[in-house]
Amino acid sequence: MDRETPTTPPRHDPPATPSTGTDRPPVVDPRELATRFEEEKPGRTLSGPVAAILTAATLVVALLALWQVFRPLAQGSKYYLIYFLAGVLPLVFLAYPADLRLPHRLRRSPADLSPGRAGAVGGGSGSGRSGPSRVDWVLAAVALAGCLYPVLPVTLFGGGGGYDAFLDRQGLLVGMDVAMGTVLLLLLLEACRRTTGWILPAVCLLFLGYGYYGGLLPQTWAVAHAGLDFGQLVDAFYNSDSGFYGTPLDVAATYIVLFTIYGAVLDLSGAGRFFVDLSAAAFRRSRTAAGRTAVASGFLLGTVSGSGAATTVSIGAVTWPILRRAGYPAERAGGMLAAAGVGAILSPPTLGAAAFIIAEYLGVSYLRVLGWAMVPTVLYYLGIVLSVEIDARRCGVRPAALEAGSAWRLLARSGYHFASLLAIVGLLAMGVSATRAVVLATVIAVVLSLLDRRHRLTPARLVAALSGGVRGVLAVAVVCAAAGIITATTTKTGLGPQAAALLVNAAGAVSSEPAVVLALTALLAAVALSLLGLAVPVTASFVIGWVIIGPALLGLGVHAPAAAMFVFYFAVLSEVSPPTALAAVAAAAVTGGRVVPTMWHTLRYALPAYLIPLAFVVTPTGLGLLGIGGPQRILVATAVTALSVAVLAVASGGWLPGVGPAGVPERVLGAIAGLTLLWLEPVPVAIGVVLAGVLAAGVYLRRGSAGATGGTRAGQPARPGKEQE
Repeated sequence: MDRETPTTPPRHDPPATPSTGTDRPPVVDPRELATRFEEEKPGRTLSGPVAAILTAATLVVALLALWQVFRPLAQGSKYYLIYFLAGVLPLVFLAYPADLRLPHRLRRSPADLSPGRAGAVGGGSGSGRSGPSRVDWVLAAVALAGCLYPVLPVTLFGGGGGYDAFLDRQGLLVGMDVAMGTVLLLLLLEACRRTTGWILPAVCLLFLGYGYYGGLLPQTWAVAHAGLDFGQLVDAFYNSDSGFYGTPLDVAATYIVLFTIYGAVLDLSGAGRFFVDLSAAAFRRSRTAAGRTAVASGFLLGTVSGSGAATTVSIGAVTWPILRRAGYPAERAGGMLAAAGVGAILSPPTLGAAAFIIAEYLGVSYLRVLGWAMVPTVLYYLGIVLSVEIDARRCGVRPAALEAGSAWRLLARSGYHFASLLAIVGLLAMGVSATRAVVLATVIAVVLSLLDRRHRLTPARLVAALSGGVRGVLAVAVVCAAAGIITATTTKTGLGPQAAALLVNAAGAVSSEPAVVLALTALLAAVALSLLGLAVPVTASFVIGWVIIGPALLGLGVHAPAAAMFVFYFAVLSEVSPPTALAAVAAAAVTGGRVVPTMWHTLRYALPAYLIPLAFVVTPTGLGLLGIGGPQRILVATAVTALSVAVLAVASGGWLPGVGPAGVPERVLGAIAGLTLLWLEPVPVAIGVVLAGVLAAGVYLRRGSAGATGGTRAGQPARPGKEQE
């Protein structure tokens, strides 16, 4: 799923490639590519006793999460979170290398001291295949102690005394409390560095510094505050509901871990292979079969993989040979693959981790959040499909016959893979909680796997699925816990309202018209969220955006669902936003195309995802895109926005399907029409419709003129592999 299931997906074997004649997939290991381009850094490949210890520990965490669903701990949610963090944080130091140069004596793990291995290098060197070092084991032990200290049943240097005693000291921490809280703070920052890199820890330290030194700022500054001492900050992080054990970690420990286990079970049962085979079978006789197969595969694989980059690699390893044989240039094919892969994070029924945080922040069911995402998802894939159709004509794509079997036969044989997905939606509609729904869906997937000998979930494979699911959530869990540093600091200092006021004032400096102020605020917020997403993972990006930018949108009258989904979409789009654009870089690695052109083509394919969130923020009619406001509003908003997406696809692709190529004037006119239509008010919509009609007429006249003069652009496709301009 931090889709980020919402989390980093389990590593799964690529689906079987449909026969494509003489073409073969590129010689790459999709699993290695996926780990290179995911937001989290690749973990160690462990074996022997260390692997057994890790598997046993992850099984304990999985069983604890399942127990909490049906028999919640009597002491409450925070009590459970303490034990959950105590289970996952030490595992991070065992599963992820430090990637730091340490003295040779410290880099050697205990296993390296056995005969014949005295010279082996431990995990401290950063090798992903070596075992944990001595330092890693020490950090894991200290992390376990720091996490379990709040429930320590004995008194220790004035601290400890049990869970109730720890809560009673909220706001009045003793020295031992502060010391242990500081240790846990440092360990979380190190765990984030190991799993996601240096940037998120740096952001957390920036907020920590603001909380401590903000009182020294001139009090005339909008972001100044009274100042907090270090003990107050540790208290906010360690002993409050907005710190380490706040909503983000609660979401990771209740929803994300269960959905990640479900994804691992579904993957091991052969669902990934089935989804790609089904996509190939469904479009095998279409002229644009190659492109449609890639897009459909991305959508369906999103139910298994929660990472845009990993989904991109999975579908790319299978469909790139088909796309190449059809005549797609490497950069365009890469853009298509990346956009389809990122669409997996935006598509129900398993959205990204931030979607669960939305449900918790707004106090609504996860099914409601899924409902908000339905229309934007349809419009997003509409834009991709239209771009595929346009590229097929502009690039002179050849029909690529896929030697796949009948889709109906495939559905009859393996269609049961959809059963667990439908079960989640059905159970949610019946009022079952999301946690119970996904556990029951997991059980259904396990039982149905017995129908296929090749992918039957034996006890050993089920253990692997449970262990892999928990290991897949380690990075997201520590990111969610570290996000508590940001939320707690923002809450204690009042930074959220202050930053929101600065954002609104910047927009108000341009115009005093409320509609213009709202539009400019939304644009500034979109830019800020896009830049933020380049630096930190999706979950942390959403949390920061919600506590700082969310209040600005809410203060201007934007409905809470629209504001939350706005922040969510722009947090997710970091995977396709230059200059990082992890999904695009992964696609370029698969196709061998140039990275920067692949990024720009990805932006063109993903354009609706950037613009649609603006539509449901700037006007009340836009709420219809979230399924809010009654049938008439929903139909009008969907129809007008669909026209906008279609016109923008023509403008960006330079071709009107069924007519012919669009020249520069028509493309400029189309861009203006598409953007105007997004302002879902009667007058802008009328202007946009007229401009769209003029665009179509202009393309038709251009085609007639070219035909009369015998030009080469009378709707004729270019030579394979060459683009018409």
